[in-house]
Amino acid sequence: MPVVVVANPKGGVGKSTLATNIAGYYASQGHAVMLGDADRQQSSRLWLSLRPPAARPIGTWDINSDLIARPPKGTTHVVIDTPAGLHGWRLNDVLKMADKVVVPLQPSVFDIFATRGFLDQLAEHRHGQGVQVGLVGMRVDPRTLAAEQLHQFVEGLGFPVLGALRPTQNYVHLAAHGLTLFDVAPGRVERDRDQWQGITAWLG
Repeated sequence: MPVVVVANPKGGVGKSTLATNIAGYYASQGHAVMLGDADRQQSSRLWLSLRPPAARPIGTWDINSDLIARPPKGTTHVVIDTPAGLHGWRLNDVLKMADKVVVPLQPSVFDIFATRGFLDQLAEHRHGQGVQVGLVGMRVDPRTLAAEQLHQFVEGLGFPVLGALRPTQNYVHLAAHGLTLFDVAPGRVERDRDQWQGITAWLG
């Protein structure tokens, strides 16, 4: 059972956007998906409450920042949305469950520096536990200096960059209805779906 953890110690970097869309991707492939929300803000749980009955089912279970429980039987794929400031034993508990960790990064010097120590921790854990780690650029406009700074930062980290997602209102509008890019006709979100090809290939 693949367990994908979406994590970054900094808030507001797009963890819930990534987590919900990863869950939506797995659901679109016919998997029995559970989306766990360990964030106190419970953004993913709110999103699930907005999900229409006609959409492919995505389940959840009781999970919080103090107790990372095993998902219910019958689950084939798990996605965990984690809180800002995740560290110490809570981080270790999450990583013990994880097969893959996806780290969202925004092209901001503040985000880059806030994430550096976390990535160093992941590098140590990856070598010890065999966890795969991948980076995703969030709200990246490739024409900007900030995007170039992000590129330079990730170049020497030794982690694969799975993709870079553009700043678009598509994610906002879909989230407001409990939906993802993978719940609507591909033609409506073709440009955004194209940016997910590297991410979905890595997720498997």
